[in-house]
Amino acid sequence: MIQRAACEGVGTAILLAGIVGSGITAERLSGGNIAIALLANALATGGVLFAMILAFGSFSGAHLNPAVSLSDALRGGLQWNEALTYIFAQITGAVVGVAVAHVMFGEPVFFVSHHSRHGFPQIFSEFVATFGLLVVIWSCVRYRSNATPSAVAAYIIGAYWFTASTSFANPAVTIARSMSNTFAGIAPRDVPWFILAQLAGAFAATLFFRWLVPIQNVAKDAAISHAAIL
Repeated sequence: MIQRAACEGVGTAILLAGIVGSGITAERLSGGNIAIALLANALATGGVLFAMILAFGSFSGAHLNPAVSLSDALRGGLQWNEALTYIFAQITGAVVGVAVAHVMFGEPVFFVSHHSRHGFPQIFSEFVATFGLLVVIWSCVRYRSNATPSAVAAYIIGAYWFTASTSFANPAVTIARSMSNTFAGIAPRDVPWFILAQLAGAFAATLFFRWLVPIQNVAKDAAISHAAIL
């Protein structure tokens, strides 16, 4: 369990370093062109996410996301104490990852974001983004486990662009990005609404997939989840 939690923490830390670090680079090099900056940030995030799932998937499942761990516990893939340990490791890793990115680019270790992301469109976008992410994960884990890393990375890159919120879809990511007043940041006052929407989206996706897969196959799903790449 300690090794699995360490994988979740380190993987999430590197993911956040990738998100925030690439956001800083994109903002500095884009010459004020936000579209170019967003494209660079999305591609870098997708690439790091793909690599982290490949690196840690066989150890911990590479959830890297509290919404995924909670959904896995609801499906019977994780015990609740395991899910809570994962979540603690993910949030801790995410915060460390933001600090690492800031140090690399000569920024303060932590500084509160003023990037406002409020309003119903943004919140609803997080519901949609997280619902789609969990559908991709559970479908690939069950039927095409080898494709899970590429499918998840591709979805996140796409969701950066088709959602108004640029698809955080991850409570640990959301919390950590509130500590970065950079391109990837989010104002702390907007964090609770994002997290509620993300958890609602994850729960809805879990119910939807439970409806698609009969209840008698849940135990089989749990075994697949442990053995799969994610």
